[in-house]
Amino acid sequence: MTARRRGLLAAAGVVAAAALTLTACSSGNPLDSSSKGASNGSSGSSTVIVGSAAFPENEIIAEVYAQALQAAGVKVKTQLSIGQRDVYLAALKDGSIDLIPEYSGNLMQYYDADSSAQTSDDVYAALNDALPKGFEVLDQAKAQDRDSYNVTKEFSEKYGVTSLADLKKVDIPLTVGANAEFKTRPYGIPGLKKVYGVDATLKPISDSGGPITVGALEDGTVQLADIFTTTPSIKQFVTLKDPEHLIIAQNVVPLINSKKASEKVRTVLNKVQAKLTTDDLISFNEKSSGDAKESSADIAKQWLSAKGLD
Repeated sequence: MTARRRGLLAAAGVVAAAALTLTACSSGNPLDSSSKGASNGSSGSSTVIVGSAAFPENEIIAEVYAQALQAAGVKVKTQLSIGQRDVYLAALKDGSIDLIPEYSGNLMQYYDADSSAQTSDDVYAALNDALPKGFEVLDQAKAQDRDSYNVTKEFSEKYGVTSLADLKKVDIPLTVGANAEFKTRPYGIPGLKKVYGVDATLKPISDSGGPITVGALEDGTVQLADIFTTTPSIKQFVTLKDPEHLIIAQNVVPLINSKKASEKVRTVLNKVQAKLTTDDLISFNEKSSGDAKESSADIAKQWLSAKGLD
């Protein structure tokens, strides 16, 4: 997961771990990561319990899954905002939840840190091989939430830059605005040099592609910025193509307990996956933030209706 997501999940994970032990059933409580309870595992029930990680985008996707299944006549419960990956994978294993939206690259690396897979199809294949018995992923969506390099439209037009490969022809020093770890990450400063032959320096900005990073890109303090592909502000910039797949694919995938992956469940979720795009995730994040933010359930309901899946 991205640095922003990791931070959110780690913070929530401490609380969620305690909640797994101490709390009883209460759907939607972000402090309760086990509304089903480990002792009440659902593997023997026909009800599908949908969980989510502890950030709005993932919660909305979980609501989309839950509402789509309900509309098809599947019995569903939700347990949202569970916490970090270690916590919700444990919940999936013990039957506290049955289904959760995941991101292919990070999930694959969780189980196989040595994999060299980078593209969507390769990562998906490697993930299927790496998953433990009893877990599986259904179809991957086009939607991705991953790091990306971005430039202003003015910079793109002036230097003819639309991909990372084009940066080699830029004749000015390049500075990248990103979190401090970008200095050593394989897809950060070292990756630009190794994969694309591009020299750049890092300006550490610790807001994970947020408003400070955006401001630095807009005022020319940096020429490139790492912004997550589902951040609403990304639409005002040019996201550089990555023809050599420096940044690992992070397609949305439904991770499910195989015992609950009935033909109906598969069909419903795969229809959802076929419609879900990165632009949809951007819209989810727009609607879930700001003064007029909407609930995850309402955002999911609107999306399903617009896609003819309700």
